[in-house]
Amino acid sequence: MKTILVIEDEAQTRNVFLKCLEFEGFRAYGAGNGSEGIHLANTCQPNLVVCDIMMPDMDGYSVLSVLRRSQATAAIPLIFLTAKVTMADLRRGMELGADDYLTKPCTVEQFLSAIAARLKRHEEVARGVVSLSGAADSSAAESPSSADEADPIFPDCPKLAAVFQFIEAHYREAINLGDVARAAGYSPAYLTNLVQEQTGRTIKRWIIERRMAQARQLLKTTPDPIRHVAERSGYPDAGYFTRQFRQCHGVSPQAWRQQFAASEGMSDRP
Repeated sequence: MKTILVIEDEAQTRNVFLKCLEFEGFRAYGAGNGSEGIHLANTCQPNLVVCDIMMPDMDGYSVLSVLRRSQATAAIPLIFLTAKVTMADLRRGMELGADDYLTKPCTVEQFLSAIAARLKRHEEVARGVVSLSGAADSSAAESPSSADEADPIFPDCPKLAAVFQFIEAHYREAINLGDVARAAGYSPAYLTNLVQEQTGRTIKRWIIERRMAQARQLLKTTPDPIRHVAERSGYPDAGYFTRQFRQCHGVSPQAWRQQFAASEGMSDRP
């Protein structure tokens, strides 16, 4: 049985969360302030902490700082509860090691979904296994041909491993920020800021980068017409693919292919 600690100074809100957790089969503990929450975190060793940010004695950031400094509680996932989230709030929480944010008021479904996602991700990281949340469809399961293997483009970033693996498995599909966030177990707002903080780019940009890497590989290694290159790179509309390719590379896919062929011919000369 998983144990969840809810640190929330509003008694009614705290009791609603505790009751729904118990109904779902969790062992639930509640704390009315930060000091009590830290004490309970050390004594009951929860699998996850849900903590309000604005509290009278010590705020959620202070609670998180204390938990992250202790070896006994440093690895416990923590979800912040907040009435509003600014960019500064997200950045501060990320720097301290928060795992996600829930904006109040939230529904019971949103509350339980966020907890389930973080518990699942924590278990996968602990096992060294990243779930692709259904990514193993028939196209992904097949061994790709050499023409489908583009050079690695994603940075080595442990906090974003699940994000990049999901993009790698699904970049040929019509995926968006919401799809990636669900697969990685983050809220869209938190993931947006986390990716920007860690890489300086957006999720949309990384999806485009992976598609463009695939397109370049196909243009270099196959004689396929542009519409086939587009389809195999995740673009059912060849016209849109051509416009996006031009935005990224300054030339059309066909012109890029010709330039590459010409440069290869020059390098082959004695």
